[in-house]
Amino acid sequence: MISVRNLSYQYDGTSRAIQFQDFSIPQGEHGLLLGESGSGKTTLLHVIGGLLRKYSGTVSIQDTALNALSEAALDGFRGRHIGFIFQRNHLISALTVEKNLALSPYLAGLPPDAARIDQVLASLGLQEKKKSRISELSHGQAQRVAIARAVLNKPSIILADEPTSALDDKNCERVITLLTDVARQHGATLLVATHDQRLKDRISNRIDLTTAP
Repeated sequence: MISVRNLSYQYDGTSRAIQFQDFSIPQGEHGLLLGESGSGKTTLLHVIGGLLRKYSGTVSIQDTALNALSEAALDGFRGRHIGFIFQRNHLISALTVEKNLALSPYLAGLPPDAARIDQVLASLGLQEKKKSRISELSHGQAQRVAIARAVLNKPSIILADEPTSALDDKNCERVITLLTDVARQHGATLLVATHDQRLKDRISNRIDLTTAP
């Protein structure tokens, strides 16, 4: 589960701190983090994902307070428990799909698992692209590889940052269906940060940053 309490974040070089409302999302449920550009959605997602540390308050994942972990322990915890889908996929274009995915367990300190890679690729309709370089894929295929990477280590939490903002209605529907289906398949908690109002009909649990204190 995700739990956020008394959280505020201050950017370097500024005096204004962003205050975030308290919320929690039970394990296996889905949440929508709503707000316009500049409302702090990406900042909050990065704090929850352990990518930003200089904050006050408490963020807990699976009853573990992230600010209680050392940098090394946080790296390992994030790799095992949190899957992140960024606005940009951050895949290595010169490497194959298989090699990009193999980096995920390696960076988390987990043993390689070729069978798991095959399983995830098959579930996302990408098995025939296993040996293809990222540079050879379509945008939609690369997006699915990014989702595959996020779920490869069987994380308990999946965080997605604006996954549908640049998509037409048809592809928006495909992506959010893919994300929710993959999260359910793995029993993961899903939190999607977005200003895309189309998603409000798909995920009922909403945290609206415009109403934060």
